[in-house]
Amino acid sequence: MLSLNAPTSLSLSHHHLLLHRRHHHHRLKTHVKPISATIIPSSSTPPHSQRPELYQPFRPPSPNGPIPSHFRSLDTGSRLEVLSNRLGLWFEYAPLVSTLMQEGFTPSSLEEATGISGVEQNRLVVAAQVRHSLLESSLDPQILSFFDNGGDSLLYEIRLLSARERLAAARYVVENRVDPRGAQELARAIKDFPRRRGDRGWECFDYNVPGDCLAFMYYRQSREHRNSLDKRRATLEKALEVAETEKAKRVLLEELERNDDADDGKSEIEDAVRVPVVRMKTGEVAEATTVAVLPVCEAQEGVDVVLGAPLECRSQGEFGVVVAEKGWKRWVVLPGWEPVAGLRAGVVVAFGDARALPWRVNRWYKEEAILVVANRGAKEVVADAGFYLVAVSSDNGSGGGELKVERGSALKERGVNESLGTVVLVVRPPREETDHELRDEDWE
Repeated sequence: MLSLNAPTSLSLSHHHLLLHRRHHHHRLKTHVKPISATIIPSSSTPPHSQRPELYQPFRPPSPNGPIPSHFRSLDTGSRLEVLSNRLGLWFEYAPLVSTLMQEGFTPSSLEEATGISGVEQNRLVVAAQVRHSLLESSLDPQILSFFDNGGDSLLYEIRLLSARERLAAARYVVENRVDPRGAQELARAIKDFPRRRGDRGWECFDYNVPGDCLAFMYYRQSREHRNSLDKRRATLEKALEVAETEKAKRVLLEELERNDDADDGKSEIEDAVRVPVVRMKTGEVAEATTVAVLPVCEAQEGVDVVLGAPLECRSQGEFGVVVAEKGWKRWVVLPGWEPVAGLRAGVVVAFGDARALPWRVNRWYKEEAILVVANRGAKEVVADAGFYLVAVSSDNGSGGGELKVERGSALKERGVNESLGTVVLVVRPPREETDHELRDEDWE
């Protein structure tokens, strides 16, 4: 510890000091002490308790649950032994993790002492807090007791829900014997449901019923399987299995009937290319488990830019570093929807509005920008009902001029057999109001 002896402060003015020296020069001697630094050992900390300061990036909060009476009087060594041998129920010894952290342990040092990994430490602490909140919310003790053995992995998954949502989710987990993966899906569905207001069919599902929230999530996922009727049916059946209200079940049954009708007529339209039109949701990329990174071109930049865009972009290494075959100045990250998942030779063309697309006039067609995702690996014009990326001023789809999307039948009439790529997806920007979603019948 450094102690600095500062020089003595002189408050007399210069004039007064001269007068003082003139009258008392035989007695006055001003001594200005030099600055000195002295190392003074601390006497407040005993030598045996001195230890190097460790960087501690995580300090868990005080335990939200009471520490059992038989653990409160234990010393540090005994508490470590309780954790090492998992003595008692998980929610009884979980608060000991927080108390030991407050005494200076780090996740790594606690793992060395007890064998409990940092991930498990966090799960125990958080799950104990969730359990305590359920206890304070007067959850039926019989339901709460379901989580006594191994329930930490279940309660941890519903940590982000509100107190009311946790109660409903906990009951659903117990009544339906849901595993940790299912609890994670349930929590995600409940959390996401209010944000989907305005989506097709949203009003037919009850937010206060966990099974309906889960069913609505599966219902939304079924609409992504437009090119696979079997996958769509399987997802709708999964939604019907978990739906609880009659209104939700009725909507799902109607959707299953439409799916069967489409399956019966599949031979008549097997050459058709169904292009999904999707409006992105705010935060959807952040929540996606997989994403697609694609190069972006502006519609007015023309054919040469589309042809020059990187053909392949993949992730490498343990950190999933994205690597492209060459540099490019504009990229977009999309959720891993089925049309773009695993897409190679994909390119995204940004249009200022939807007038470049072959559908009927909608109220929004001049109001917002869109992204068109095309597969450059499928350039041949095959399906009359398909949609293809071409150049406006080109007869063969490979000349200059701005870009647009045209139907296969129109291209065949002009004798065009090759395009710049087959359109697989149209993306609309995030927006609060989604009342004017494009329907399938809007395509001409």
